[in-house]
Amino acid sequence: MSLPNISRVSASGLLRSSRDLRWLLRSVAPLAAPRRALTQMGYRRPGQPREDRPPWWRVKFDFAKGLKGMKRHFKLLKEEFFAPFVGPMGKPIMEHMLEQNQVLWEFRGPHSLQEWTISCDREIGGKSEIYLKVGRNNESCLLYGTLCSDPPKDGETRYSGYCTMRSKQPLASFDRKKYHDWSSFNTLHLRVRGDGRPWMINIVPETFYTHQKDDMYSYFLYTRGGPYWQDVKIPFSKFFLAHRGRIQDDQHPLWLDKINSIGFTLGDKADGPFQLEIDFIGVCKDYAHTEDFAYEKYKRNPEV
Repeated sequence: MSLPNISRVSASGLLRSSRDLRWLLRSVAPLAAPRRALTQMGYRRPGQPREDRPPWWRVKFDFAKGLKGMKRHFKLLKEEFFAPFVGPMGKPIMEHMLEQNQVLWEFRGPHSLQEWTISCDREIGGKSEIYLKVGRNNESCLLYGTLCSDPPKDGETRYSGYCTMRSKQPLASFDRKKYHDWSSFNTLHLRVRGDGRPWMINIVPETFYTHQKDDMYSYFLYTRGGPYWQDVKIPFSKFFLAHRGRIQDDQHPLWLDKINSIGFTLGDKADGPFQLEIDFIGVCKDYAHTEDFAYEKYKRNPEV
């Protein structure tokens, strides 16, 4: 046999063996797919261990708890069914039309803190700390902690140092999404007492597309510091659109008919302790304010 024939035979043997190996891997792939799908389903930061447990391991199957939840949901469904017969948002029509002030969150006791969540850069490896508790005499909420802008040493994160407090998404019966309707008001009303730090107020509206899920409207809250309370009124026309912390060029007013949540963020790069005490959060109707939007809106096809 000549040398070209030997090479041809060896090449055909390699191709045959590669097909056999490919067939073997094809048969083994379905067995390995679930584990790979679980580990690659979410983003895992460097240095964190892998989550090999199934996603349903946190679910606690309790018949008594489920029965209690069904009673609560059917009670909410009953209230939702009869509320429109009373008037808009369950209020009489005249009260709804003449209403000029509405208190949304009033911190009076530990139960009022259950509608809020707190987070900081410690979740991504930072060193900041944040806590939330009831103020003195159970008449306010106190947000306090320590801000640290040192980034985590993971080789990826370059900036750090934030603390935030955010309201939970309101839910209707059977955990359906519910929204805050502020279309009858034009001003946000707060009563706060801070330590002189600037905060950022973030309002998250309901969006219709997935690429808008990180959109929020923000404005600044400047606290004076000292022992005295300050009443802050911020028109909704002052809030500007931002996406993941970046101010957008295409600005448009905030739609107030579907609001998901409101939050407060601290990230002024001034390391050290902080505190913010909040009495109530509400909305009001200021008839002296007639501004629609405080920023320039770009027209793609301007009229000549």
